[in-house]
Amino acid sequence: MINMQAVKKVRIIPPKAEFTGSNSINMRLKRVAAYCRVSTDKEEQEHSFETQKEMYTEMIMMKPNWQMAGIYADEGITGTIAKKRPGFMKMIDDCRKGKIDMIITKSVSRFSRNNLDCLLYMRELKELGIPIIFEKEGINTMQVSSELLITLFSGLSQAESESISMNVKIGIRQSLKNGNVRFCYNSFLGYRKGADGKPEIVPEEAITIKRIYAEYLAGRSLKDIAAGLTSDGILTPRGKTKWSDIGVLSILRNEKYKGDALLQKTYIADCISKKCKKNNGELPMYYVENNHPAIIERAVFDKVQIEISHRNSKPKVKQKGTKTELSKYSSKYALTELLFCGECGTPYRRVTWTRNGNKKIVWRCISRLDYGKKYCKDSPTIEESLIQNAVCEAITKKAQMEMGDISQISQHIQIYQSRQDIGSITAKKDRLKALREQFDDLTRVDSEAAQNGDFDTQFKSLFDEIHQIEDELSEINKNKSLIETSSNTLEEITTIMQGFKNHPVEYNDIMVRQLIECIKVMSPELLHIYFKDGTMINISI
Repeated sequence: MINMQAVKKVRIIPPKAEFTGSNSINMRLKRVAAYCRVSTDKEEQEHSFETQKEMYTEMIMMKPNWQMAGIYADEGITGTIAKKRPGFMKMIDDCRKGKIDMIITKSVSRFSRNNLDCLLYMRELKELGIPIIFEKEGINTMQVSSELLITLFSGLSQAESESISMNVKIGIRQSLKNGNVRFCYNSFLGYRKGADGKPEIVPEEAITIKRIYAEYLAGRSLKDIAAGLTSDGILTPRGKTKWSDIGVLSILRNEKYKGDALLQKTYIADCISKKCKKNNGELPMYYVENNHPAIIERAVFDKVQIEISHRNSKPKVKQKGTKTELSKYSSKYALTELLFCGECGTPYRRVTWTRNGNKKIVWRCISRLDYGKKYCKDSPTIEESLIQNAVCEAITKKAQMEMGDISQISQHIQIYQSRQDIGSITAKKDRLKALREQFDDLTRVDSEAAQNGDFDTQFKSLFDEIHQIEDELSEINKNKSLIETSSNTLEEITTIMQGFKNHPVEYNDIMVRQLIECIKVMSPELLHIYFKDGTMINISI
């Protein structure tokens, strides 16, 4: 039998004919949506916004084979971040759900000013078979050349946004340089906008601010202060009922409560991501003194900052049953942060002993308690009542002593202050002003003069001297602030001590925190009690 090879044939299968309005009167109407966006809320833009909505509504309704799928709009919202445009995201979501067949919009810049976003959403919709019609550019995204054209126009729109953003940044930074302070009154406790447009104190809110500062200086922890404010039904700066320790700390650290303002603490990195970053020296900051009425006195504010640093610098205390250190500061018992072992330097821990049904409170070295005599051989266990009595005795002794030490320190402070040559400081400021004027003149020279070899030398010399004088003035101001704080602390200690001269002292945690720096347990019979003014008293127990 002879096998005959079959002849190779190619048969064409024609594509299915696309339905149009002319080949089927029963075809489903095309569901068309329109997208509108304006970037500001100005009156003329509001008019344009309404005009766009009316125009697209009329356009869709006039087409016999089109059906209105909705007008999606974003008013007064940036076009660089799609996820921050609720109207836009709702439209994309409806496309994914099959509710839209086509989108029309005025231009590429109205659709998106972010090149990447524009291409990503265009490609996604193209895969879903949903064309986007850009009227101004005459582009249909289902056409072959559409992506190239959209890339070009979208890139131009993004560049325009970046240019506008840069101009806005320059204006804002110049305003900051001039010392113009902006208040976010809606989320700032204690102030409101006055009739003259300047900040004015809200008396009932100022009471809350003063309460927070007073309680912190009295030894309460951030957590305890927050719990107390929440319990009393006091609203947070944002109008919420629950306070957090972070919220309390932000109020304690905010220099605006003493009447000053630090500008440009944060900045926006770029107009596309719009991420807010903390200014760690990338940009200059500006400190404005006496900008508005103060709620908190400067001495009190500075004292709080010292207390914050003091608490943060406390050695961490290892809690019973834990492998790691848990906390630095205890608001419950003052001795937790003040009592240390004289042998190994470890903090003491409060322990309750129960013997024959009787309870006794004692303090023990943490190293000795957790590890035995291996790390701390001779540290004693001291009854709490003995320690408290010793503290009261030390305060009484100090109060009855001559105040010579404090008077001597105060005299040294006064002498140091008198040495501050006011004339020298004024001369530095005048010299700095003159140098800056020379610097500005030098930056305005034409390009030909700048080719001179001496130009760079003069420029560097002025730059270095300006920064040197600025550093010297900054150091003087810093020392002045420290001196004022030290003087205020000494005055407060003196006042407290004079009050105890002829009155019996009763143990009080708040008083102890105000007066005592630390207590060292040297032996079962001896304590070294160090006061905040630098003096030390030995107490036998």
